[in-house]
Amino acid sequence: MKKVSLYALIGLFALCSCACGGKDPVPTPEPGPDPEPEPAAVVYDATFWTTTFDKTRDFEKSGVSFGKASTMSPNVVRFTDETFQTVDGFGLAITQASCYNLLRMSQEDRTKLLTELFSTTAGAGSSLIRVCIGGSDFSMDEYTWCDKPGMENFAIHESEKQFLFPILDEIYKINPNVQIIGSPWSCPQWMKMDVQGNGDPFYHWTSGRLNPKYYADYAEYFVKWIQEMQKRGYKVMGVTLQNEPLNHGNSMSLYMPWEDQRDFLKVIGPAFEKAGLKTQIMLFDHNYNYDNVASQKSYPLNIYADAAAAKYAAGSAWHNYGGSVSELDKIHQAAPEKGIWFTEASIGTWNYANHGFGEQFREDFREIVMGTLKRYGKGVTLWNMMLDNEGKPYRPGGCSTCYGAVSIDKGSYALKTVDRKSHWYDVVHPSVVIKPGAVRIGTTGRTAQNVTYLAFRNPDKSYAVLFLNEGSNPEQFVFATDAHSVPITVPAKSVVSATWKD
Repeated sequence: MKKVSLYALIGLFALCSCACGGKDPVPTPEPGPDPEPEPAAVVYDATFWTTTFDKTRDFEKSGVSFGKASTMSPNVVRFTDETFQTVDGFGLAITQASCYNLLRMSQEDRTKLLTELFSTTAGAGSSLIRVCIGGSDFSMDEYTWCDKPGMENFAIHESEKQFLFPILDEIYKINPNVQIIGSPWSCPQWMKMDVQGNGDPFYHWTSGRLNPKYYADYAEYFVKWIQEMQKRGYKVMGVTLQNEPLNHGNSMSLYMPWEDQRDFLKVIGPAFEKAGLKTQIMLFDHNYNYDNVASQKSYPLNIYADAAAAKYAAGSAWHNYGGSVSELDKIHQAAPEKGIWFTEASIGTWNYANHGFGEQFREDFREIVMGTLKRYGKGVTLWNMMLDNEGKPYRPGGCSTCYGAVSIDKGSYALKTVDRKSHWYDVVHPSVVIKPGAVRIGTTGRTAQNVTYLAFRNPDKSYAVLFLNEGSNPEQFVFATDAHSVPITVPAKSVVSATWKD
């Protein structure tokens, strides 16, 4: 048999492919043009975030390039050498109710929302949160970490493992520098006595009074709570000794007049020192008007008057459910070396429904954020981060008409159903430009009748300025330093956060 060469076979195969197959060969494609590069992100010399009261500009990011260092504009503002308080940060309360709702979201949606609030690179960079020490009116039950008598029975409550810790773990993964203010709604029931102070046992969650014979045990309770939180990597910057100490109501509460808090401070202060804790102790944690109880007026100042107690107090904490923020002027003037923190305010049907978003945002930003900061306040935390669209969950006897800083539809728990209410903006606006450790600084120059602004210098030497324009006209400002000038337009009825670095 005659052999066929390999080359002949290849030729026959090619001929068959062309003539017999009925199809033209697929041509090799010509190389196309290189893909267009992604457009570079816009980089501003100065960056602004703007929210108008009608939300037509919704935390809108913009910016400008630096102007010339010297300017004769009548709108010029300059920084002075005057310095005021150091700022810890701004945030919301991570209540058990907030955790419950957050955990009903998908992991993807929850991460997006927490990133939006806490990330220092992809979000607002909120750096301060408030956590309940035990249960509250927005937990799934009433409890403490030692409900069986005897401190040998102290243990992490299971509900914290189910709700609080998973959310804190996610927050700290996003921002490991978040700091916590802890507040108890009640001591363990076995530590309570009657309100009159006769020493009679008081086994109820609502009201009652801390029995002096358990002061040492309760001080140990705080120490152990802080230590357990720290073991998990949570940074407990401060604690208040009692949430709303003059409140006899609520689902959980404890009456603690200033005389009791003064005496307890003399026990818990040394306990913190012995344990080596640097956690700051904040007094009071209640309303500007002291709930109109005459004997409790000037609550923290009464404690400061006792040097043996005052040395353990870092300062005082405040709520706005009664009285005026101007009370802080008196507190600072009497004790300028002590810190001031705003720790709780709520929104709900009683104020939000009448005011709407714009009026509530304007009022709270003026009274709480700017009002606290210009009175030497070191930080602001507001109430529930998240409730569902029915204001739930809450405890019997707690607030049934409150809104969260965000509301979410309980039917889907989808991120797209989140309604960011005024308290969300009260937190993100200062957080995005004022960083922990920032110092408030003085200014001189341009003012406007309906505009309030405050300036800060961050640890990285960048500047931060908050503006509140309550008027109907936009206002122009030019912030000038030796190196640059920054023109800023503050729209009518808006809040603007600005930051830049020379």
